[in-house]
Amino acid sequence: MKKVREFMTGKVITVTPSTPVGELAKLFLDTGVSGFPVVDEDNGLVGVVSERDLIHRDQKLHIPTFFTIFDSVFSFGANKKLEEEMKVVAASTVRDIMREAVTVSPDATHSDVATLMGDTGAYTLPVLDDEGEIVGIVGKRDIIKAMGDAI
Repeated sequence: MKKVREFMTGKVITVTPSTPVGELAKLFLDTGVSGFPVVDEDNGLVGVVSERDLIHRDQKLHIPTFFTIFDSVFSFGANKKLEEEMKVVAASTVRDIMREAVTVSPDATHSDVATLMGDTGAYTLPVLDDEGEIVGIVGKRDIIKAMGDAI
């Protein structure tokens, strides 16, 4: 079985939490990459951002339904979810749309990564060495290529 170090993308492009979403969109278009690790000023991993996160920024809000009974207002729908959606729609930087990073070791197998992606719904996985340094990144295409090579 192939190890991550054999099929990961070694040249990793990163963004920072303060990267404007317009610049992020251009980076997606210019590179053809579907996700980036988000790093702080010390190059420490603080999250991940994907095309999906950017697309969610332009989705329509799901406004909860309200009704009144005896001068009391009741809500059908999650107010917390509405707050989260409003934050994403109003996003102006990567900080506003990034997610917690799901990471993988260079010694994991392609099967381990496929399982992790399926279990977490994360499809952009930074590869971290034993010191926590980013040494690569694995995406859906990398897994498909590893699977194809294994057949």
